[in-house]
Amino acid sequence: MTLINRDAKTIWHPYTQHFMARPPLPIVRGEGASLYDEEGNRYIDAVSSWWVTLHGHSQPYIVERVAAQLKKLDQVIFAGFTHEPAIALAESLLAILPDQQQKVFYTDNGSTAVEVALKMCVQYWFNKGQPRKKVLAFNNGYHGDTFGAMSVSGRSAWTSPFDNFLFEVVFIDTPTTANLSDLKGIISSHAVDLACFIYEPLVQGSAGMLMYEAPALDELLAHCRQEGVLMIQDEVFTGFGRTGKNFAADYLVTKPDVMCFSKGLTGGTMPLGVTTCCMQIYEAFLSEDKMKTLFHGHSFTANPLACTAALASIELLLETEAQENIQRICSSHREFLQQIKDHHRIAAVRQTGTIIAIEWKTVSGTSYFSELRNLLYDYFLDKGILMRPLGNVIYILPPYCISDADLNRIYSEIRNALELY
Repeated sequence: MTLINRDAKTIWHPYTQHFMARPPLPIVRGEGASLYDEEGNRYIDAVSSWWVTLHGHSQPYIVERVAAQLKKLDQVIFAGFTHEPAIALAESLLAILPDQQQKVFYTDNGSTAVEVALKMCVQYWFNKGQPRKKVLAFNNGYHGDTFGAMSVSGRSAWTSPFDNFLFEVVFIDTPTTANLSDLKGIISSHAVDLACFIYEPLVQGSAGMLMYEAPALDELLAHCRQEGVLMIQDEVFTGFGRTGKNFAADYLVTKPDVMCFSKGLTGGTMPLGVTTCCMQIYEAFLSEDKMKTLFHGHSFTANPLACTAALASIELLLETEAQENIQRICSSHREFLQQIKDHHRIAAVRQTGTIIAIEWKTVSGTSYFSELRNLLYDYFLDKGILMRPLGNVIYILPPYCISDADLNRIYSEIRNALELY
């Protein structure tokens, strides 16, 4: 029996309408920016396998480090115990984050990293005897699929079955020079009730790679600080070089109180989430009253293998080769943007760092459920390129090791697709 037949008998895939979806592609091997199916066909991974694979598939250094760790310690409960990989990773990560980030809490994915961040901020005010019931977030945001993360994400067809279960959120638009004054007014009017403000910095990924400018965000964050609103910066997607710098925070003067990480954290090798916070928040949980404890955890919290993979990935990220590759991709994207930006089928093209997004013109406008999505997905897959269009928006978000030849092949096929659809 083939892998596809075995899959069809047993598997329910994410974000998949199985009634009409094409069969999944069986992948048996990955190397660098390439994936190979069971027949030996090669596919360029243009989206880093859902934005996680920083340095390429089966990266030798990460593999070596994880294999060595597996022989020493595979797993240990993290309540009441600790281990070297978790400590070393926390030290390494805090060393490259904004200075006020001083404590690390481990989880297992981006959504749970966000859940912890929200619970930290809500309980911070509870522990101080000043309960606050609302959260501030951006329209069109996406922070995960668990209930807290859904609550602070933009309301959409994805969340509509659960709307009655989601908690109250004050939604605002992303900041521009034109709307900053109005946004500040909204924040000030709700400030006494706001537990926190959660936001994707610079790029709203799942919304269609929507991008906005750092100076406007900086001014909004400064206003939040002035009003005493805690800030959660969700860098699950933007972290570890995606924006051209190690973190989107590196573009900002005003730094957050809490930060969330996952996706590229382990270089795409295994699940791990991290929530970091400042000492002000951590100290609000220090008490002789046990009820002021942060009651959150997972069986695989700070798994030694995942921590080892993340530590190895950060080491690779900070090396000259990775940093030069990031800038090479940024430069290539900028050149390609200039070449295609005036094409008659393009509604918009935008770029931040290693992320470039091309929005096709459609009669129905931008929509995740655009019929163009499947046409473009099939077109690129048939050409040996893994793309995952967000409706009528395609994007390139490659592993940093991708070759210029593969980048140019992707660009070439985008030009061809623009002439067909």
